[in-house]
Amino acid sequence: MKQPWEILKLLADPTRLRLLCLLQREELSVAEIQEILDMAQSRISSQLALLRKADLVVDRREGKKSFYSIDPNLGSKERVLIETTLEVMADRPELQRDRENLERSMARRRQVAEQYFNLIAGRLGRNYCPGRSWEAIGHFLLHLIPPIKVADLGAGEGLISQLIARRAEHVTCIDNSPRMVEVGTELAAKNGLANLEYRLGDMEEVPLRDQSVDLAILSQALHHARHPQVAVTEAYRILKPGGTVLILDLKEHTFEKARDLYVDLWLGFKESTLHKFLKTAGFTKVEVTAVAKEEKEPCFETLLATGNRVS
Repeated sequence: MKQPWEILKLLADPTRLRLLCLLQREELSVAEIQEILDMAQSRISSQLALLRKADLVVDRREGKKSFYSIDPNLGSKERVLIETTLEVMADRPELQRDRENLERSMARRRQVAEQYFNLIAGRLGRNYCPGRSWEAIGHFLLHLIPPIKVADLGAGEGLISQLIARRAEHVTCIDNSPRMVEVGTELAAKNGLANLEYRLGDMEEVPLRDQSVDLAILSQALHHARHPQVAVTEAYRILKPGGTVLILDLKEHTFEKARDLYVDLWLGFKESTLHKFLKTAGFTKVEVTAVAKEEKEPCFETLLATGNRVS
């Protein structure tokens, strides 16, 4: 870690200051930063390299892309120094413009995902979806202990919940696609499932009360979350003491086309990453297991992660 005066030297450069201001709010790729700052890639990359060398930012490889964020292991003194400097400079016109551009960039991210899921609403159960197989779903349903209250986060049309609701006390499906919620509600009514409810909402800001459900599900949803750790922590929040979270998601892969074909934000997760998400959120008895592998290319593998909330 650099000495305080060395950090101050780094912060004296306007471009590096603007970069830190953005990365304090969101993990971003170089292309996204380039668009927000309207600046040449070479200039951005060179400044990011200096910040990374000083241990102020870290990069994460996701397929062919690199994403940058503030180093989570930044010391408290260094963090205070950076946050204080950014707070003092917050009213600068260029920083205000950057924040506005960042909001527009994040809005486009959300819009692309919403348009995709609105488009396939009503057809999701019939179309191919990476990692979805009856083998994986079978493992998933073995963990169900009725009668319970269930929250299906990032539910889509709620294929899993349509099955669970036949035995559970009550199931609430949360999805951020208005059309998905509409289609799911129609399916629930058609199948006579009065205990199956659909709500418009985000898995990172679940519209449910604290400690209100017995089981929280994230089935092939976490790789669509902007901040997976936040989504897992939200699952912890809404669970009653003794409740369980079940996560069914793709194992880390390199199929880049998934970003365009399925609007995936993450190319799956390592087993250790899912384990860390659950432990960080506060879950105990955490287990992560590979439960399925597809035979056809790109041979997606599916992981099942579970954890309990004690108190």
